Amino acid sequence: MPVSLSFSELKEFLDQKQEEFNNPHFIEKDPISIPHQFTKKEDIEIAGFLTSIISWGNRTSIVKDANKLMGMMDCSPFEFILHATNSDIKSVKSFYHRTFNGDDCTFFLRSLTNIYQKHGGLETCFREINEQGAQVVISSFRKLFLETSHLKRSEKHISDPSKGSSAKKILMFLRWMVRNDNGGVDFGIWDQIHPSNLICPLDIHVGNVARKLDLLKRKSNDWQAAEELTANLRRFDPNDPVKYDFALFGLGIYEKF
Repeated sequence: MPVSLSFSELKEFLDQKQEEFNNPHFIEKDPISIPHQFTKKEDIEIAGFLTSIISWGNRTSIVKDANKLMGMMDCSPFEFILHATNSDIKSVKSFYHRTFNGDDCTFFLRSLTNIYQKHGGLETCFREINEQGAQVVISSFRKLFLETSHLKRSEKHISDPSKGSSAKKILMFLRWMVRNDNGGVDFGIWDQIHPSNLICPLDIHVGNVARKLDLLKRKSNDWQAAEELTANLRRFDPNDPVKYDFALFGLGIYEKF
């Protein structure tokens, strides 16, 4: 049953929980710890993107495998992307995380090479979100990403919100890159996208807590549900609705709300 709180009570509760979880202590056991190992903008982007793509399942396993992948790239993802030889690319063929295997990994690295060499990098691919909206831009990014030769099986690892996917992984990556506050967790290195235009990443934990707080009525964790949740979160902070991802996720993971 949903928890019954007034608007002001719910806002105060969410603000309190957002501040509680949006701090450096959150980083250590979260996948965002991987891009936090880097200082160069492009290293942060690439490490963050690849880590977000394999972010499903146990968080300890995600962090372990993402660290392994960074090691395979000599802990210099941008240099690896730009200068890796065919032999270097093939050296990551042994990588896997759940159903993301070596074929998927080598394709992702080649596609990132294409994006940085020919399309201005990852930030350029997403900068139209302010004008076109996240759904359109993420779907366009997917088409661009799939221009590079790949096996059909690899397409499942890039979500398509135009077909209803919640695109949780890419939305989480965008939150990491765009949000800029004093919490010390998100990076805020992409200043061409306004946080007000982000959509809240929606996983099972966030969805369950959101429904209990009566912030989400749709039963499926799809794109429509992510938009519904974000619209409700904008009531509390229209300029930065996705900051409440910390509150909802933290309540679900740490407090079993």
